[in-house]
Amino acid sequence: MNHPAPSSEVKAVAIATADEMRERIRRKSKLKGRQPDEASLAEVRALIGLRPEAGHRRDLLIEHLHLLNDAYRCLHERHLVALAREMNIPMAEVYEVATFYHHFEVVRGDGKAPGLTVRVCDGLACELAGAQDLLARLPALLGSADVRVIAAPCIGRCEQAPAALVHQTAVPLATPETIVEEVKRPLVHIERAPLAINFIASDFAEKSLPGWTGEGAPAFTDYAAYRRQGGYALAAALAHGKKEAEPVLKAMEDSGLRGLGGAGFPAGRKWRIVQGQPAPRVMAVNIDEGEPGTFKDRFYLERDPHRFLEGMLVAAQVVGVQACYIYLRDEYHDCRRMLQAEIAKLQADPPFPPHVSLPLIELRRGAGAYICGEESAMIESIEGKRGEPRMRPPYIAEVGLFGRPTLEHNFETLYWVRDIVEKGPHWFSGFGRHGRKGLRSFSVSGRVRQPGVKLAPAGITLRELIDEYCGGMADGHTLYAYLPGGASGGIFPASHANVPLDFDTLQPHGGFIGSAAVMVLGQHDKARDAALNMMRFFAHESCGQCTPCRVGTAKAAQLMQAPRWDHATLEDLNEVMTDASICGLGQAAPNPVRCVQKYFSHEVA
Repeated sequence: MNHPAPSSEVKAVAIATADEMRERIRRKSKLKGRQPDEASLAEVRALIGLRPEAGHRRDLLIEHLHLLNDAYRCLHERHLVALAREMNIPMAEVYEVATFYHHFEVVRGDGKAPGLTVRVCDGLACELAGAQDLLARLPALLGSADVRVIAAPCIGRCEQAPAALVHQTAVPLATPETIVEEVKRPLVHIERAPLAINFIASDFAEKSLPGWTGEGAPAFTDYAAYRRQGGYALAAALAHGKKEAEPVLKAMEDSGLRGLGGAGFPAGRKWRIVQGQPAPRVMAVNIDEGEPGTFKDRFYLERDPHRFLEGMLVAAQVVGVQACYIYLRDEYHDCRRMLQAEIAKLQADPPFPPHVSLPLIELRRGAGAYICGEESAMIESIEGKRGEPRMRPPYIAEVGLFGRPTLEHNFETLYWVRDIVEKGPHWFSGFGRHGRKGLRSFSVSGRVRQPGVKLAPAGITLRELIDEYCGGMADGHTLYAYLPGGASGGIFPASHANVPLDFDTLQPHGGFIGSAAVMVLGQHDKARDAALNMMRFFAHESCGQCTPCRVGTAKAAQLMQAPRWDHATLEDLNEVMTDASICGLGQAAPNPVRCVQKYFSHEVA
């Protein structure tokens, strides 16, 4: 075959015009994904500040979301896009955090959120006091599309049941009239002048602590009053080298003080474990207090914040902690404002000598997630992430907050440090009944004449607690059942009212004391209704990370509505949740169900 000779000439072939090439370059150079508009960027910067040279801290994401949520009553999607740009983190990461927490509401496009939200607590104590009636009547009484009424899990005011929150204002002993009155008030926080009282909780040992007077937030011991009464002398002695750390640690061990958030791990042993870890070390303080029926931490914090802060500083000095992070539940708005102001006073005039620096203290705000009461979930939240529990090991004493060895404590555990060291360990361990040792702050609610915080000896029985500290049962009620440890601690019949209330005494009966949140039921109440209330709470608060808990709690709540329970299926769910859940929420969720099956079978037969 004859082929043409190859040509050395290269012919140009036009594949696009110059304008087409420019358009192609313009399209490729455009960033993918949704981009922030200048107005939204300006609004975000006005709240979180201009970007520092090193960039915004990733762990402050939730704090920044709160600033937006407070300013606009919701989280507009356009603001999330702008926040992602300003913090230099993926939009998906911002969105997954914002949608995890109950107190954040993401609004798409031009949508608007109601101008005011009324949260009515539907926890067990409030339900016993008529919360469902409030929820039914309020929408018609308020009569405004700009006011939204929603049910909320326990808000930590069970002694004031029924309780509600109007935006960020607590309404104790709520009625339709008091809520409507609060809704009509302008949303302006009025600062109150603190009364310089000298509240000393230990003076009320083996007594009922004074309750709410019906006159707003209680007076509290401010920084100046606390210092005048010898406050921070222990922390200062450690800082000046006048007191050694080892005797303080030994006093904590000898006192027998255990973690008072629910787990009950010996406090002194925890200090020694973290002290033995390599520096730098940090501390995380849990004041999330989300366990239904629990309000003791709020009670002490409202009246005596510096006793807790001194306990925290003492622990920091003994263990060798460089930074303290305090995690406070979002429902405690008055406490947060007060604590921020008192921490600022402490930092402005520290009790330490000039050459000793006060540890870094940061107050972090929860966002409505019960699961963040679990220590590793709280740490995730402090780091600005979804509050999902971590797998163990490693334990947080080894690898905790920001990957550092972490001393984690409940508020009340630190609250007693000063008293134990100053009065001696035997002062604390000298209390107790029925062979138990120590003091316990019982949060008592339900069908008793005088609900509230009762500083009673460990090992006291429910019968003794009601008769000696609560003025007996409420009029028209006789003891039928009780929950000794909030939602997780099980439900026991009146026949168990003589079992000592303390760590390790209730496990043989199918429950535990936990945070000592005691809820009392009368003869007109049903244990099955209480168990259903708790299971619905668990289903609502499950973080969703593990299937046994996420699906098991919802399925159990559905089955428990039947007049006759399907015991075989419920027990299958109980076993799977107990054995395969990552954290205590799913592991303890079956306790109320099993207690009803064991002690109140006549209600579900």
